[in-house]
Amino acid sequence: MRPVCLPRRPAVAYLFLVRPYATQRLTCSLRLMKSRIVAFVFAALAISVGAADQPDPWQPVRFFIGRWKGTAEGEAGAGTVERRYEFILRDKFIQEHNTSTYRPQEKNRAGEVHHHMSIISYDRDRKTLILRQFHVEGFVNLYALNQAASTPKRLVFESEHFENFNNSWKAKERYDIISPDEFVETFELAPPDKPFQLYSRNHLKRDKA
Repeated sequence: MRPVCLPRRPAVAYLFLVRPYATQRLTCSLRLMKSRIVAFVFAALAISVGAADQPDPWQPVRFFIGRWKGTAEGEAGAGTVERRYEFILRDKFIQEHNTSTYRPQEKNRAGEVHHHMSIISYDRDRKTLILRQFHVEGFVNLYALNQAASTPKRLVFESEHFENFNNSWKAKERYDIISPDEFVETFELAPPDKPFQLYSRNHLKRDKA
């Protein structure tokens, strides 16, 4: 077997041996990098398109975000209402703070100030909104959005469970959206085996101050 004669000069050796190998490796690296960039771009596009196709679970109640003022009427008499809604915990929940003030009157001689706080969450398994109300009296009311009874201009939440209250009763919260800056909230109660009766109605307008 005859020995292979290699170029004696380093420059000539580089041209014949090293440079072609290095060029080949560089070409392969560039192709691999290009394929990875293309794959990354397509994956990013797929994720963005998929996210765009998914409906916004907060869309029915996103309207509430902000501060509101209005009037109240019902079993406790006539009064005023101040309320605010805001996203909390990395936008995973909506929190509501409500204060209803009833001055002494014939229907409510002592008068009262009622506070309650609510949390709205989205149940991914049930694909529906859940409303939990925590009242100063110690009541906790759990509602679920009745999607069949709701429309873009009306939201109907129906009770599923009470804490510290008779679970034979039923309750319903209805929100009628009058305009982007106005809505009416109607709260109804139903004793066991009896129809719903109006308990209170709040008429709220967005506080832009």
